[in-house]
This record gives sequence, structure tokens and C-alpha cells, in this order.
Amino acid sequence: MSATWEQAIARVCGPGSPFEVAEAEVLGQPSRVFRHAPDTLRDLFGGARTRGDATFLVYEDERWSFAEVMAHVDALGDALVHRYGVVAGDRVAIAMRNYPEWVVSFAAIVSVGAISVSLNSLWTADELAFAIGDATPTVLIADAERVSRSTAACAAHRTRIVAVRCDPPDGCDAWNDVVVPRAALPDVTIAPDDDATILYTSGTTGRPKGAVSTHRAVVSGVMGFAARAAVQSARADAPSPDSPPSDPPAFILIVPLFHVTGCVPVMMSCFAGGFKLVMMYRWDVDKALELIERERITTLVGVPTQSWDLVNSPRFADFDTSSLLSVGGGGAPAPPALVGKVARSFRNGAPQLGYGMTETNAYGPNHSGADYIAHPTSTGRVLPIMQIEIRDPDDRPVAIGERGEIWFKGPNLIRGYWNRPDATAETIVDGWLRSGDIGRIDTEGFVYIEDRAKDMILRGGENVYGAEVEAAIYEHPAVHEAAVYGVPDDRLGEEVGVTVYLNTGQALDEDGLRAFLAPKIAAFKIPRYVEFAGEPLPRNAAGKFLKRQLRDAFVASRS
Repeated sequence: MSATWEQAIARVCGPGSPFEVAEAEVLGQPSRVFRHAPDTLRDLFGGARTRGDATFLVYEDERWSFAEVMAHVDALGDALVHRYGVVAGDRVAIAMRNYPEWVVSFAAIVSVGAISVSLNSLWTADELAFAIGDATPTVLIADAERVSRSTAACAAHRTRIVAVRCDPPDGCDAWNDVVVPRAALPDVTIAPDDDATILYTSGTTGRPKGAVSTHRAVVSGVMGFAARAAVQSARADAPSPDSPPSDPPAFILIVPLFHVTGCVPVMMSCFAGGFKLVMMYRWDVDKALELIERERITTLVGVPTQSWDLVNSPRFADFDTSSLLSVGGGGAPAPPALVGKVARSFRNGAPQLGYGMTETNAYGPNHSGADYIAHPTSTGRVLPIMQIEIRDPDDRPVAIGERGEIWFKGPNLIRGYWNRPDATAETIVDGWLRSGDIGRIDTEGFVYIEDRAKDMILRGGENVYGAEVEAAIYEHPAVHEAAVYGVPDDRLGEEVGVTVYLNTGQALDEDGLRAFLAPKIAAFKIPRYVEFAGEPLPRNAAGKFLKRQLRDAFVASRS
């Protein structure tokens, strides 16, 4: 008989367990922490040294063992300290696509007490120049395209460049000349609350902000994901004696490493758990299906649109996806239609969803399997290290079931924004982080995200939550992608607009969509404006739709 949620939490997080939760002070605030968590990321990476020749990274036709990765980590750490003079607190930036060298660079940087600065590989030269000027890294580690875009900015700030997988231009060093295995990792002292990472927020409005996490924060996020998996296992029924053995854990990396999802719950979880990580240079649904079959992938973590791409691929049935046990991710609420389709499409794979942010190291409420199918519009429940409150516009907690802004507290939160005390004070209040998301919590503790506060559409005094409208639209079998946004209106303030991309060979018009939605959502929520796109909708590097761009294009076309 499966355990209840409460029984599983008591078993996994209770006294004497590996994920025992205790009270501690974190950055001057009382907090719940994992008692047995490693003190620093350097300590966490130490476990990889015991894995030897087991395969860690797979990239194209390359296979890197744990021992090989750690030898490169040690060599780069030695070069950072003794060749480039990096000391504790210095910033070292990474700007490249998903390569094994990204993983090595991150581990080496934080292991010598420096701060790893993740730069968006899709940024233009101007955007990279802003971040380099903001973080002022001592060293930039970059691939060919990012080197060419960053040379001027690095020269202006006296940032040294290490070029990866290319012939370095004048003034830059080649990775293979810098990283010489057999060097020892320098001995440095690092404290749990020392800064470890800067990840830049997506910057959909204005310049991005550098979210700063401590070693404790990142470790807490990684431990949180591991504890969540343990709770899930504790709740599951014991396998039948006739059940075939499952494949060894193997993750597929389908999101960028510079994004918090790729870095913490995927890459870092593999480092900590000793799992195989199969890396994709960029998202390609057919390539992903090939890798799932070839490498016997057990876990896929991305954004809901990627799961949608998989199950809707014309080639889906051509591949063996039976190894998959968990299919999902986070970044946005998943349409209920997708939850059901994932549950039906994969022989052994259960749908999974997590709600986290850059500011929470991707960790937050989560659920999967039967809970997710039973509560498809929820994003799950939290483990004891995290506290959640729903607050009104005056920052006061509201009653159970009422809507408001979601606030977080836990050891996994960022300590603030780099060089932005104003933004830090606005976002973090007495140890609590205001998410900017609108949601509610039910009596069982399930969290529901209604929408981003800034994306909520205010139509004639009525709040319209885009996620709710999108969920109804996705139930139409012709719809492949849909993004809802507010369109300025002189009378109502805003009207509901949507851009829709249809499945290949399907037909749908505005009247047909509205007729389909009429019995599902209130009339004031049904889009007045409907645009049909001839190509997939634009997304940012994290896989989220660029709603502002879609809205602005629509408004421009009307005028």
C-alpha cells in the first residue's frame, strides 16, 4: 500500500534520515535546512571523485567519465588560481552553448571560491557587453561565437578569455593549453554563505538582473530535488516481482546550461547523484527522441512546450521511449490536456511539474504521477525546507483558497541581485522572496499558479489569467501552441488576445476557436483578438513564449 504525502515526508525528512530537516540561521534569518547537506559546492562535487570510470557526460560521439571530468575540473581550477590570479569572490564568466566544457568550467570556478557567472549564449554583443560590464569577470570562458561577440567588452574590462573548441584569436588562450590534466585542485577555504553563482534573469523588461546565490542556496536546491525524488519513491507502491528492472538513472539536457533549470535540477543533480547526463547542443525534437532510445534516458526535465513537442512529433511512435520514468519540468504551468497526453503516451513515464525560479534555484512546489493527474492545474506541494504564503497587495497573508502574490522562504533563495540593492530590497523582504506570480493554495497544500502578476490581463475590472485561457485553448486538438496576452483597449483598458500555431495539416478559424471555448470559460475571458501564426511561436532561451513580442507585433499590425 502506498504511503500518504504526510507519511512520506515524515519518513524522508524526519530525524535520522539523509534529508533530515532542522532549524538554522541563514543570512540572519531563521530557516529550515537539510541538516546533512554538504557545506559547499566543492564538497558536493567531491562525491564525483568516487565514481571513477562510470560514464558521466555524453555529447555527440564523446563520452566523458566522472574521473575525466574531475581531472579537467582540477586542471582548470589550478589554471584559474595560478595562471590568472583568481581569488575568492572574483567572478569568472561562462558564455557557450551546451558543451562538456561548460560543466567542467562551472565546477572548477565554484570549487576555487570564485563566482560562476552564467551568460546567455543567445545574447547579442551589446547584451554580452552589458553583463560583462556589470559582473566584471576576471576571466571569460567562451566558445567561438561568444568569443567574437565579447572581445571588445573583455578588452574594455581587462577580462582574460579562454576559447573553447576553436582556434583562439590574438590575445585569447586556448582551452587545451590552459586545461592540462594531472594538475591538482588548489586548496581554498569556502564558507556555506559565500557567493557561488550569478545567473541573469531573462530580462523581458529592461536590462537583466544578476541573481546571486550562495553555496548553501545552490546545495539546498540540489538537495531539495533529491529529497523530492525520495518522497516520490516512498509514496510509490513496491514494484511487482515480475516487473523488468529499470534502467540506470540517465538525464537528457534539453535546456541551456546557463538557465537555472539546466544548471541545478539537471546538471547538478547528475553530479550529486552520479547519474549519466546526455547533452544536447540545442533543442531538436527528433534528435531528442533518438537520444532517449539510444541512451535509455529515464528523466526528461524541460519546459512544458518541449514535452508537448515530443508527444506531438509525427515520429514519436518510431522510437522506444519505454525507459522514461519522469517527463516534465517547469518554467510555466502545463495545460491539463498535455498532462493527460503525457500520461497516455509514455509506457512507463509519469508526467511531472515543478515550479521554481532563478531566484529559488529552480526549487519549489512539485508533483508527479497520480497527484499530477488528479490535480492537473496545480504545480504541487512543497517539502519542509520551503515555506509559501499567499499575500494581498498590502503584503498580508490571505485565507486558504484566496488569490494573491506567491511569497517564498527557504535556504535555497538567492541572497539578492548583483549591484542592485534597489531590486534586492523590492524582491526580498525579511527573508521572504516575492515571486511576482499570482496564485492560491488549497486545503491539501497544493499550489496553483494563476499567472504572472505582470501578465495578468485587467479587462474592464475583471482579472483574466492567461494561463487559464491557454489551458482551455490547448484542449482543442488542432492547437499546437498558444500564447495569450493583453491588447490595449480604450474602453476596457485591455482586451484578451492570443496567437495560435496549429498542428500540421489542421484547420481552425477565429469563430471556431471561440465556439470551442464558449462552454469552457467565461465569455469575458474568450479572446477578442485571434492571430494564427504560420510558424512556431518565438521563445526565449528558457523556452518561454515571448508574449511581449507577440503582443507588440499584433498591435503594430492593427495600426
